[in-house]
Amino acid sequence: MRIRTAGVVALFALALAASGCGGDSDEPAAKESPKAAGGKLVIWADDKRTAALKPFAEKFGQENGVTVEVQAVSKDLQTNFVTASQQGSGPDVVVGAHDWIGNLVQNGAIDPVQLAAEQKSAFNATAIKAVTFNGQLYGVPYAQENLALIRNTELAPEAPKTIEDLVATGKQLKASKKVTETLCLQVGQNGDAYHIYPLYSSAGGYLFGAGANGDYDPKDLGVGKPASIEAFKKIGALGEKGEGVLKRSIADTNSIATFTGKKCAYLVSGPWAVADVKKANIAYDISAIPGFAGGREAQPFVGVQAFYVAAKGKNKALAQEFVANYTTTPDLAVALYNAEPRPPALTAALDQVKGSDPDLAKFQEAGKNGQVLPAIPAMAAIWDPFGKAEAAVIGGADPTSTITAAGKTISGQIK
Repeated sequence: MRIRTAGVVALFALALAASGCGGDSDEPAAKESPKAAGGKLVIWADDKRTAALKPFAEKFGQENGVTVEVQAVSKDLQTNFVTASQQGSGPDVVVGAHDWIGNLVQNGAIDPVQLAAEQKSAFNATAIKAVTFNGQLYGVPYAQENLALIRNTELAPEAPKTIEDLVATGKQLKASKKVTETLCLQVGQNGDAYHIYPLYSSAGGYLFGAGANGDYDPKDLGVGKPASIEAFKKIGALGEKGEGVLKRSIADTNSIATFTGKKCAYLVSGPWAVADVKKANIAYDISAIPGFAGGREAQPFVGVQAFYVAAKGKNKALAQEFVANYTTTPDLAVALYNAEPRPPALTAALDQVKGSDPDLAKFQEAGKNGQVLPAIPAMAAIWDPFGKAEAAVIGGADPTSTITAAGKTISGQIK
């Protein structure tokens, strides 16, 4: 399950490390024999990825005459990586989300990765965009993810075109006592910026504007501006003092279970929820999250999982070889998909698995107009104040004063 919490605050105030690896070149990196490097390659990943990676890591080690260790870091992987990096005890390769990049680069923890133009073209363009920061490629993507609307088709046969359509159907189902909740969209006591963003964007709100180069501009903060206030007025109208569609009692701990328990007909979630839905033997379908009538299209965040080369690893040449020329193979991408089904970023791998998993295409369709989740360091200032403001407004607080205050808090943290 994807749970969005406050962004990781850098543990050390470090200057941006100058990289000697070169930029995002369209030419392949100069070949340095990984066998000559010798020694050991250490990879850090979470539990699910570790199990999938081990056989491939062993094969890479055998082919290159080196030892490869894949170590599981079950909690706080990003924080532990930054800490270990500064202490000189970190891995050579780390696996994690693309929105870590700004923090990792700011802390000098990762190096750019060099892929040839042909290699980059083999990936979904959005995935490549997600791992590109300040004009340089910092990771090799292997999977994408975004939110969608998962619908119990026995209760709601048709996909709603607007959030108002969804509310109308949900009210009918509640009136007939077929469900107890209109919508399972996790909020919790501290809010959830990741899950509310599709509705916030549909109502005209934004987090950061874009600079001339297309990158997110931390100086153009949308939270607290008139458009964000209007967006939260609409969100508040769906809250506990309004329609009762959005509730703080629906949280990351129970949103999926409430849906699989047939207590609501609609669930806003991602690919990680599908296994539980299937286990519950629910007839379901997947479609785009509907926006407000007359508003913009709801835009979920698009997230990417990727491999990174540690800037302070002990075997950087071998790490570059593994990330640039081994994680780009379909076999590895498919193995990671099998470990946890999320749409592969590598087109060839997606083509291999989509025939047996129609949900992949549906999630991609639901996220085709999504926004790449900002990876800039300033994003760390968003999660907590924005989420708490969301929870307060859904609980009945005044949208204008609440979001204005959140904007000032976020702006102060960014400065």
